Amino acid sequence: MDRLEFIRAMSIRRLATWALALTGAAALGVLAAVAWHLGGGDVARAALAWGIGAAVLAVVLVLVWSLLDSQLRAREFDKKALPARPELYDFDQLNPPMHLEELGGKCLKDLTFVVFDTETTGLKPSEGDEIISIAGVRIAGGRIDREAAFERLVHPGMPIPKASIRFHGITDDMCAGAPPVADVLPAFKDFVGDSVLVAHNAAFDMRFLKLKEAATGIVFDNLVLDSLLLSVFLDAENRNHSLDAIAARMEIEIEGRHTALGDSIVTAKVFLRMLDMLEARGIKTLRQAVDASIKMEHVREMQKQF
Repeated sequence: MDRLEFIRAMSIRRLATWALALTGAAALGVLAAVAWHLGGGDVARAALAWGIGAAVLAVVLVLVWSLLDSQLRAREFDKKALPARPELYDFDQLNPPMHLEELGGKCLKDLTFVVFDTETTGLKPSEGDEIISIAGVRIAGGRIDREAAFERLVHPGMPIPKASIRFHGITDDMCAGAPPVADVLPAFKDFVGDSVLVAHNAAFDMRFLKLKEAATGIVFDNLVLDSLLLSVFLDAENRNHSLDAIAARMEIEIEGRHTALGDSIVTAKVFLRMLDMLEARGIKTLRQAVDASIKMEHVREMQKQF
């Protein structure tokens, strides 16, 4: 191995602890040589000098370790410091033409939406990553129905990587008694019904659902709106369209970040604000919102190049 692999597998906090321990050991060796020199060959004087120096060194190392460990611990559990999901841009393929023809002319504010989010074992659905949590909230009449929210844990059929647990906090033990995705998706489909789906970076979540169609027989062919692309339309000059950044600009408090239900609720709050902003920009119908989103795919791709 693999010593290199062993070292790579260690957490930053553990590496920092070992580094400080080795630094302390080396410093004690140097301190012994200095104490012997200052003692002029007198063992008692050298031991006294070394003892005083070692005590001071220990206090300094403990203070440094405490400060460093607290900072690393805070960063480890600070979800705002985690990297974002990859942005996907096949949004135009998510909206079946027959549904758009049927619902496209309807006013956005007259529609019923289900805002949803998934938590997963990783960020690569096409390479075997699985859903471990899915949640959604319904918006109707300009109101978020939090009381009737949908939230389920899902057994992924595989171990959950530690790197992913850092994001969402969902462990193997938590999913041990959860149903498989084949049992959860039919219930979610019933919850969604004919509603328009809304998600942040929607193509990412929809990809996971799409890949389960053959195995589960559940097809989500609802129309979809992406709050990320709508944000680009409304604020194209801003480069940061993460859910955290949008919520901060709108002064929306975030609760339960990186949980499926928490992110669904935050996205729903953001989306409700967007409906008024879209109307002010002349986007009043579902067709107009879908068309605006599709056009923003190119803008977002261009932004990522600079």
